Amino acid sequence: MKVSEALDSRMSCRAFLPDTVPESILRQILEAASRAPSGGNLQPWYVDVLTGAPLAALIERVLAQVGEHPLGHPSEYPVYPSPLGEPYRTRRRENGEELYATLGIPRSDRPARLRQYARNYAAFGAPVLLFVSVDRYMGSAQWSDIGMFMQSIMLLAREHGLHTCPQESWSGWYREVGAAIALPANRMLFSGIAVGYRDESAPINRLRTSRVPLTQFATFRGFA
Repeated sequence: MKVSEALDSRMSCRAFLPDTVPESILRQILEAASRAPSGGNLQPWYVDVLTGAPLAALIERVLAQVGEHPLGHPSEYPVYPSPLGEPYRTRRRENGEELYATLGIPRSDRPARLRQYARNYAAFGAPVLLFVSVDRYMGSAQWSDIGMFMQSIMLLAREHGLHTCPQESWSGWYREVGAAIALPANRMLFSGIAVGYRDESAPINRLRTSRVPLTQFATFRGFA
């Protein structure tokens, strides 16, 4: 698979099959992803991989609290700026509308939306969940390194016929995740990544989010 094909076919999968992902493949993906660039070659990322009973126990613990905290607890870092300005606010709203439309859930049906949102905390049925963390004293440059590392994981997953869903929503359950993976106090949970085989029959997996045209984000100078 070409890199361009992996990038084009990558999507945030929100319905997985229960099929097991071999540990050997996950090890290959993570080892290859470690070639992602990082300033000064700091390689500031840590990954904890959960499957089977440990993952089931974490999901059960979190879902037991979702009724009282449907959107999770406040995370240790802001997932979005507040207030979120334009055009980003509109893009985020439109993405949500398109997502729930695949399930036939109108904006007015808040209970149904919250039930779907709670699927985050079941990893959308994925058999594997990766948790990416970073040393607390690292700065924004190192967090950008982690973004490149996560992108590498997601593209390499496509090479193996897998799909993924990056889930910053887990940052709202950092205490529960921290307990499950024995996260040291000097490290901060950044994101989860659900990994597995896509359920091709699920309507929600047919969503392909839009992208703005090149002219809206790129400027070229000095070309003849």
